Amino acid sequence: MTVPLWLPARARRRASFVGATLMAGTALVAPQKMSANTMQRDNSHIIVVGKPTSQTDPLTYLADSESYAKNGLITWDGNVRVWQGDHAMRADRVTYDRSTGILSAKGHVAVVEPDGSTTYADYVEFSHGMHDGIGSGIYIRMEDNAKLAGNGMRRTNGMLNDLTHAVYTACKICEKNPDLPPFWQFQAYDATQDVQHKRLEFDHAWLKMLGLPVFYFPFFSMTDPSVKRQSGFLMPGISPHDRYLGTYFTLPYFWAIDEQQDLTVRGLVSTKTGPELTAQYRNRLNFGSIDVTGGVAYDTHDENRYTNTFGNNVGSSNEYGIQGYVFGRGNFALNRNWQLGANINVASSANYMRDYRVPGYGQEMLNSNLFLEGYGVGSYLRFDGQAYQGLNQGVIRNSDLPWALPRLTYAFQGQPDMFGGRLSVQTTDFNLYRKNGINDQRGQAAIQWDRPFHNKFGQQFLLTARIDSMVYHATQAYQQPTYYMNAGGNHLVGQVQPTIALRMNWPFLRSFAKGHGSQILEPIAQIIAAPNTGNSQNRHLPNEDSLSYEFTDTTLFSLNRYLGTDRLDGGLRANVGIHQNWSWNGHAIDMLVGESFQQHIDHNRLPYSGLDHHLSDPVARLRVSPNQYVDVTARGRFNPWTHQFDYGEGLISTGVPMFRLTGGYVYAPVTPYYYYATNFREYGPNAPYMVKTSEVTGGFSTHWRNYHASGFFRRSLSRKQFVANGGTIGYSNDCFGLDIMYIKQYTRIGGEQRNETILFNFTFKTIGTFGING
Repeated sequence: MTVPLWLPARARRRASFVGATLMAGTALVAPQKMSANTMQRDNSHIIVVGKPTSQTDPLTYLADSESYAKNGLITWDGNVRVWQGDHAMRADRVTYDRSTGILSAKGHVAVVEPDGSTTYADYVEFSHGMHDGIGSGIYIRMEDNAKLAGNGMRRTNGMLNDLTHAVYTACKICEKNPDLPPFWQFQAYDATQDVQHKRLEFDHAWLKMLGLPVFYFPFFSMTDPSVKRQSGFLMPGISPHDRYLGTYFTLPYFWAIDEQQDLTVRGLVSTKTGPELTAQYRNRLNFGSIDVTGGVAYDTHDENRYTNTFGNNVGSSNEYGIQGYVFGRGNFALNRNWQLGANINVASSANYMRDYRVPGYGQEMLNSNLFLEGYGVGSYLRFDGQAYQGLNQGVIRNSDLPWALPRLTYAFQGQPDMFGGRLSVQTTDFNLYRKNGINDQRGQAAIQWDRPFHNKFGQQFLLTARIDSMVYHATQAYQQPTYYMNAGGNHLVGQVQPTIALRMNWPFLRSFAKGHGSQILEPIAQIIAAPNTGNSQNRHLPNEDSLSYEFTDTTLFSLNRYLGTDRLDGGLRANVGIHQNWSWNGHAIDMLVGESFQQHIDHNRLPYSGLDHHLSDPVARLRVSPNQYVDVTARGRFNPWTHQFDYGEGLISTGVPMFRLTGGYVYAPVTPYYYYATNFREYGPNAPYMVKTSEVTGGFSTHWRNYHASGFFRRSLSRKQFVANGGTIGYSNDCFGLDIMYIKQYTRIGGEQRNETILFNFTFKTIGTFGING
């Protein structure tokens, strides 16, 4: 309810009183001898400006009629409205006994508090300036549509409201049948509203769903919905069964230190292993933020040794007992151009993260860094240090992961020059250390100049001139990830490669379907000239960022198809392609087909790269969207010499807004770990770690009214087993949400495979969310 600042003109009286307080924030006492200054008639509109209420604030009232009795009883009747400070009250009848100091109101009583909440009642009776009182038929409406009701209420010192036979809910009441119970409600023997500390407490409370009791709370306490941050215990969690924890119980506590920082501490007790204590500290500063999460536990799981993918015997002698982790982020703005930050992610073991469900388990590694960043007009600089911790010892050997101490990245792009071109400069320099493997330092710089132009025939050209230069100092170059045989000791090597390229796009446009459709036919041609950096030229160079070579439709016209710059595409080559697009009445078809011609084929010894001949494998992309119900995208690379696809992937999405199906497929002759874990220079396609990637995925999502569901699966066709599958089903309305999630992962991490996970999430509006793990 809102208090109007003006009311229609009618016969009204206005009186001012001075005296003691009867209600928290509202002043009213026995009136003194009245004079023309304290009571006056006014037929104009009344405007009352709110201010902090004190005992000396004047009281303003409106009523259809008033009467005075000889015993000191004042009665206001008919649409009575009373204002004082930021408070307002409305009732059918209000009486004030000057001899006892009791103010009574009955009939559609409504009291509006400064915080916006409204208390409705059949009858209220206040004393001591409305600080103390009683009432019946109480109904309190708070923020977020929260409602608290009770048969009776007692107010004490204006700070505590005690309600008997209380009911609390945040659900909407059925308009057609208001006697129906809400979707959920707390029904308690009594309840206390702490106005000062903004809390609600319930004694002997039942949580009822659709009128049926489902859970009993001897005592339940929660924050008032008007408060966004307040110290106190959060919703506890319980899980009846977990493979590594058994039955476990969690209880978090939230401490709002001040307006900008807080601390959440959570305790975990389980039946299968030792307890765990975690904490999260957050601080939002004017110039940055800090977010640190950490935990410590006594893990009693002692796993057996196992043999990983590389044939190494891996144990877990240090992965039980006292374990812990720290995940922290910090960003600080030094000024408008510079910021300093850190991301620290360290865990004592992957098994500990698995046992206690620490977020991040299942990833390949944890990354930590410290950085200094600067931004300028067209420029960017970053100076950082990087560290990695491997989590999946079944695939990644932690001792092979590098430490970048330090790394420097700088990029600059200038404004168009007098020739119409644009100059850009980029460099990434680093010092890498490994416990096992190559240790090296690199200095790298790339300078590129781009000049676009066109002619009267509609041809669009892009002339590019580029120089790449690198210098390396390396030790143990025969080890991972370079694998150059007989390259022990120290090596100081480098390379400089100039590249010049000219690309031409020639789009043709026509309309059809009586002007409702358009077609684009766009031939694309490109020629690139650079020195031949073949296998014999770069095998002495370390390889830190170019372990994967990608020749697809997305890189057909790229100057360098390696993902980094330690390896460069060299030699004379040309790329051609045809791009076509049809769009009409909400329909669309887009396709690209192309090939690459190369003079030198000995520079690329990566298997299944698609560039084993002077004429490359053709690459293509096709996207078909005939209407809003179907969308299909496919891309691939076909080897005409073996009559097989060396790479392919596709994605389909179909359905209506209420129900949607998705499916996908990806194929590659080798896994992404092939180049990382295998000495492909020695073994080639016959390397021991040679596993195809052939996977299919699928899923669906649907929603109907308040119900929703989704599911997914991922299956490896090459290994003939599922990778993961799961689904979600749920219900939600204006005040409640229930989600049931199921996840099954078949991948082994650290020699172990988790069982199924079932999670129940219950969300109660204004109260919070709690879950149960199965």
